[in-house]
Amino acid sequence: MADIIYDREKSGTRGVDDVREDRLAEPDPAIELIELMFFAYRDFTSDPDEILRADGFGRAHHRVLHFVHRNPGIRVADLLDILKITKQSLGRVLRQLIDDGYVIQRTGTADRRERQLFATTIGDELAERLSTPQRERVSRAALSLAPERLAAARAFLIGLIDEGERDKVVARIVKSRAKKPGNGAR
Repeated sequence: MADIIYDREKSGTRGVDDVREDRLAEPDPAIELIELMFFAYRDFTSDPDEILRADGFGRAHHRVLHFVHRNPGIRVADLLDILKITKQSLGRVLRQLIDDGYVIQRTGTADRRERQLFATTIGDELAERLSTPQRERVSRAALSLAPERLAAARAFLIGLIDEGERDKVVARIVKSRAKKPGNGAR
C-alpha cells in the first residue's frame, strides 16, 4: 500500500491543528439558534414528509394545502403572496392537487376574474393528517413552557418575519383561526 503524503501548505487546506481557537470559545447565540432551527425544522417536517411521499406529494403540496385548508375561499393571488412563489410553481402544484381531488377552484363571487380555492373533503382529511403530528410536536414543546416563555417564543418567531410582513401575517393567522369549523364561520 502506498504512503499518502499530505502537504497542507501546498494543498491550501487546513487541518485539525489549524482550527481557530476563537471558534472553540463560547458559541454565538445566533448561530446556535440557527442550528436549533435547522434541526427543529428537520424533525417538524419529517412526519408530514412520510405521509406526503405515500401520496406522491412533496412539501410544496403541503404548504399549498395547509393554507387552502386554513383559509377556505382563499384567492390564488393571496396564496401567491403568502408563499412568495411564482405563478408557474404554484400552478404545477395546484394543478396536481386539483386533478387528484384535494382542492377545488371556483370563480370569485365578487370578481369573476378571481379564482378561489377550497379544500375538498379528502383535502381537509389530508391536511389534518399532515398537521396532527406537527400539532402534537408543538404542543409537547409548548406544554413545557410557562405562559410567559410561550409568549416569548411566539414573539421570537414573529420577530423572524420580515418587518413589513409581520402585521399581515398575524392578521392572517387570526383570520384563519376564526374561519375554522366550530367557530361558526365556515
